[in-house]
Amino acid sequence: MAQSAKKSGAGERGTTVQRIQAALMDDIAAGALSPGERLDEVRLTERFGVSRTPVREALSRLVAQGVLVPGEKRGVRVAEYTREQLAQIFEAMHEIEATCARMASQRLSLLSRAEIESSQAACIAAAEVGDIQAYLHANEQFHRAIYRATGNPYMADIALEFRHRTGPFRAKKFAAKEDLLASARSHDELVADIFSEDSATASKGMRDHMRASFIQTLARTDAE
Repeated sequence: MAQSAKKSGAGERGTTVQRIQAALMDDIAAGALSPGERLDEVRLTERFGVSRTPVREALSRLVAQGVLVPGEKRGVRVAEYTREQLAQIFEAMHEIEATCARMASQRLSLLSRAEIESSQAACIAAAEVGDIQAYLHANEQFHRAIYRATGNPYMADIALEFRHRTGPFRAKKFAAKEDLLASARSHDELVADIFSEDSATASKGMRDHMRASFIQTLARTDAE
């Protein structure tokens, strides 16, 4: 009984850590946390209603993944990159995203089509009302739907890792309603490319989409 209780407690803690880790990943990917921003353990314990132990474990996991980096006084902060590092990360990200689009176009199912269309509808709705935070989250779900459409969870995990790393930087390109509308329109073109079921068209469409995103991201980053 005691051993069973210990296993149950460990399992619950693991689930809690995963929940906190996933929530912070989503915040970082959507740009809710900025590059260099320090994460406060006390505020996180209050937010998630837990002790410091699972919070620290979740933060340690994100540090191990390179999403967070050690800060001063044993704290952690969101990773920052030089312009050169960011360019290199985006270069790798472009290749992975293009591969995901190519694979998705070849393996489309009724469910994956519906998920992509639904997430794009959420992007359009957020763009039309100028809700930047809602758009950032909808945009993440849009790309995740494409990753899932590949039918390859390992590829999806790799793609997600790059989105997590670049989230705070990509979020900078959305400063006004017009930025959101332009992005949503580019999604329409990308969806058409993927739904064409032509792998070359889908790959090129994603490359064009990501190239435009990178140019806008660098422009906003350099302006700061």
